Amino acid sequence: MYVNGQLIFDDRHFREHRECGVPVQVYQGKEHHDIGYVEHISPSYIKMNNMFYSRKQFTFVSRPGY
Repeated sequence: MYVNGQLIFDDRHFREHRECGVPVQVYQGKEHHDIGYVEHISPSYIKMNNMFYSRKQFTFVSRPGY
């Protein structure tokens, strides 16, 4: 499915991670910000750990096996 460290950005990527329970790591620039499971997806943000992350401001990375 996804390899550890693969960037995710499409709605389909986020839906698959949510449905399969695959963790997602969040970066702001090169700095780690959070890791968790996708709760909600919208065109402008991703909700994880009761936080809303802007899809324009943050980078999302697949972390299967975490």
